Amino acid sequence: MQAQEIRIYNTLTKEKEVFEPISPPFVGLYVCGPTVYGDAHLGHARPAVVFDTLNRYLTHLGYKVRFVRNVTDVGHLQGDADEGEDKIAKKAKLEQLEPMEIAQQYTDSYHRDMLALNTIKPNIEPRATGHIPEQIALVDGILKEGFAYEVNGSVYFDVLKYNETYKYGKLSGRVLEELMSGSRTLDGQSEKRNPLDFALWKKASPEHLMQWESPWGMGFPGWHLECTAMSTKYLGHQFDIHGGGMDLMFPHHECEIAQNNAYFHHDPAKYWMHNNMITINGQKMGKSLGNFITLQELFSGTHPLLEQAYSPMTIRYFILTAHYRSTLDFSNEALRAAQKGYIKLINGLRIAKMLTYTHEDGYGIDEKQVEQVNHSIEQAYRSMNDDFNSAQAIGHLFNMLKKINSLYTGQLKPALFGEKVFRELIAVFVLFVEEILGLVEEPQSHQKALLDMLLKVYAEAKLAKNYHKVDEIRNDLKTIGVAVKDMKDKIDWAYEE
Repeated sequence: MQAQEIRIYNTLTKEKEVFEPISPPFVGLYVCGPTVYGDAHLGHARPAVVFDTLNRYLTHLGYKVRFVRNVTDVGHLQGDADEGEDKIAKKAKLEQLEPMEIAQQYTDSYHRDMLALNTIKPNIEPRATGHIPEQIALVDGILKEGFAYEVNGSVYFDVLKYNETYKYGKLSGRVLEELMSGSRTLDGQSEKRNPLDFALWKKASPEHLMQWESPWGMGFPGWHLECTAMSTKYLGHQFDIHGGGMDLMFPHHECEIAQNNAYFHHDPAKYWMHNNMITINGQKMGKSLGNFITLQELFSGTHPLLEQAYSPMTIRYFILTAHYRSTLDFSNEALRAAQKGYIKLINGLRIAKMLTYTHEDGYGIDEKQVEQVNHSIEQAYRSMNDDFNSAQAIGHLFNMLKKINSLYTGQLKPALFGEKVFRELIAVFVLFVEEILGLVEEPQSHQKALLDMLLKVYAEAKLAKNYHKVDEIRNDLKTIGVAVKDMKDKIDWAYEE
């Protein structure tokens, strides 16, 4: 594979930068995973697909990616300002289950949905509850560095003290003075010295379900702490890429940077990547708006806003048709268009795997055709190298697909491309669809043997000029999403668009 120069938009510097791993060919990739107190939804699908594609592409280029994605199973509070109930503990009380039962139940369902989306499992998937000692050690270290303080069994990060040495807000672009003026004034009841201070460790009330022993008494870790503890444990004190949704930029990722600088005296990641938000029919997704759609509701079509079910590969394809830094708006119209686009690519994939090179007398190499194929291949790679623009790459794949379809129908002959370019066209198209974009043919209710039999009956009816039977078979197949393709020298099928 020829060396590729990749440019990444670094949220930290607000610029596209040439990707230069700290220790090539190894790449450390850390992505914030789910808080497992409910079923996976659209907000979980986008970062999962985006960073899975990033992982796939870097691996294709020859990098050895260590992909770490955490599972938050403690410490994520319902309220603001480090107040409220732990989300998992609250769910456990409602369902009268142990918190770890809730965490396991929704971790399993998350894995089920990620498998359906054809995402590759991370190399390491640590849980917050499995790394309590590491988090306690981190809190203790930040205290000793003078950037935290303990009050009544809770430990808080001192943002103003930190800002004297480092810059708090440099990732999100927040200005400390503006944050201060916009924050709620302490009413004398809070333990914090400043409203912006955040919990590293929280004292647990006697009825709190999830709590551990610590030097400061029984308690539980703050939400931001786990990612610093686990990313540094498995990827080192500084690694290559930290990813996640834009909604995590502040305060979660900002607090991670502060924790890392306070203890290790440098930023945790060299490059920060954030996928943009999801809207539904132009509105922000939220339970209060009635437009909160889980992946299982999408796959089954059971949500009131859905006009039909949309398969996992349709969802994956749709996510990839927008650049990861752009807003992604879900609507039935857009999803139906994505369904058609996905089917066209998968039909092309099936055809590409059937095509073979044959030399025919009278056909020499057509330099224009060769140039067009080479241009499409070059541009597909160039798109991915330019901040992983999968949307543009898909456009170039469709240019390749036009050639593949023309070869299939006989409008173009393989000899026009020459064997080398012909094989490269097929190989790159298959590679991008399956290995890089992660799109696969989804199981259908019909079996290949049944289709072959029906097409044989179709051909016999056509030969016998039994056009009533021909139309009947064609219409029956159409109802299950299969289109009959009548060609000059054969009869084949494709998924109905």
